[in-house]
Order: sequence, then C-alpha cells, then structure tokens
Amino acid sequence: MTSIMIAALGLLMVATAFLSGLFGMAGGLILIGVLLALMPLPTAMVLHAITQMASNGWRALLWRAHIRWRPVANYMVGAATALAAWSLTRYVPDKPMALLLLGITPFMARLLPANIKPDPDRLWQGTAYGTICMGLMLMTGVSGPLLDTFFLGGDFGRREKVATKAMCQLVSHFTKLVYFGGIIDQAASLDPVLAGVAIAASMLGTTLARRILEAMTDQQFVAWSNKLITTIACYYMAYGGWLLVRTPVLAAFDKGGLQ
Repeated sequence: MTSIMIAALGLLMVATAFLSGLFGMAGGLILIGVLLALMPLPTAMVLHAITQMASNGWRALLWRAHIRWRPVANYMVGAATALAAWSLTRYVPDKPMALLLLGITPFMARLLPANIKPDPDRLWQGTAYGTICMGLMLMTGVSGPLLDTFFLGGDFGRREKVATKAMCQLVSHFTKLVYFGGIIDQAASLDPVLAGVAIAASMLGTTLARRILEAMTDQQFVAWSNKLITTIACYYMAYGGWLLVRTPVLAAFDKGGLQ
C-alpha cells in the first residue's frame, strides 16, 4: 500500500472515529465499507478491528467514569458464546445477505412488544444481544445498528450510552481480531505502519469529538442517533439488495445484448 493511500486512510479514520466519538456509532460502519472495497475481506476485518479497538478503547478510557459494567458483563457472555459457535465452522460470510440482515435488525428491534423492549440492564437481553451482535460482527465486520438500538432502549444518559457501548465494542472488535487474525483458515496479517496510523488516527478523532458531545443535550443525542440508525439501516438494505440481484440482472442484460 502506497504512502498516499495510507495517509488517505488515516484521514478517513480520523473522520470516522470523530463520528463514532460523537454518537458512539456510524463511523465503523462507514470505514468497513471502504476497507472491503480496497482489500481482501480477512485483511479488511483485521485492520478494522485494530482501528475500532483503538477508537472504542480510547473512548471508554475518556468516559470511564460513566461506564455501566453490568451490561458490559452481560454482553461479554453473549460474545463468548458467539465466538465459540462460529469457531466450530470457521465461516467467512456472504456479503449481500449479511448486509440485508444488518439493515433489517434495527427495525425488528423496534417492533418488539413493550415488555421486551431493549434494556441493557437485563441479563437475558444483554446475553442475547451480545450473541446476535457478535454473530453479525463476524459476518460483516460491524455489529450494526442493532447494538445502537439496544443501548438507546435503556435508561442511560448520553455519556453512559457512549461509554458503555464503547466498552462492549472493544470486546467485540478484539473477538473479531482473534477470529479473522488467527482462527479462520485464511487468517490475515497486517502492515505494522498501517496499524500504527490506524491507532493514532482513531485516538485523535475520538478526542476531537469529546467537547461536542459535552455540549449536546440527551434529547439531541437520542434524536440524531435514531436518524443515523434509520439512515444507515436503509442504506444497508438497499446495498445488500442490489448486490443480491446484480449478478442475475447483469447476466440478463448481457444475454439480451447478445441476441
């Protein structure tokens, strides 16, 4: 990878870490799409894991006083369950269906009956969401808007949401690094220079977002977070749907052109 490309990726990582530092979401979703377009899937997953571990780990450290540890512990049980299950098959995912699943899951969460609305403090919900989100992480590189919807459902302030989710994401991306960097048959390696740039850029973007998050109200945070979740979910459904039908549609056009 050229120095120009490394520098461009560094700037992108600063921007996506800033977005994640502000809302605790969205930045990683944007970054994984770019990385998948530039490099093989296992390499993209490993680089994304390192970047997001730095971003979420630094964010968790900055907001450590606001972390709610019970939801984190519940989530870790689910993540460990998912890793154990996926390690038995060493599955490397099909992209279109994974993207469709990422887009659909937030809307499914919103349709749950009121008595089982997302609540990060409940043991069974934290474990169930941890298992599902970790499964999505290993299929697509991100746990998607589902985890964001889960944390918006609890009685958390914006700082607690960002801090607690950052800790859960740190666990998720470390698990992803272990899976794609060592467990699967096509395990990836990574340029140490690029890894260093990713870590520094992620920490910088996260730090820059802190003052703006402090200035927001909880109401503004929830309103903008819900808009981001809906927009990203719709994009993934549209993109995944297009990838699913692209091959037969293009084949049909080619066949028509030959006749």
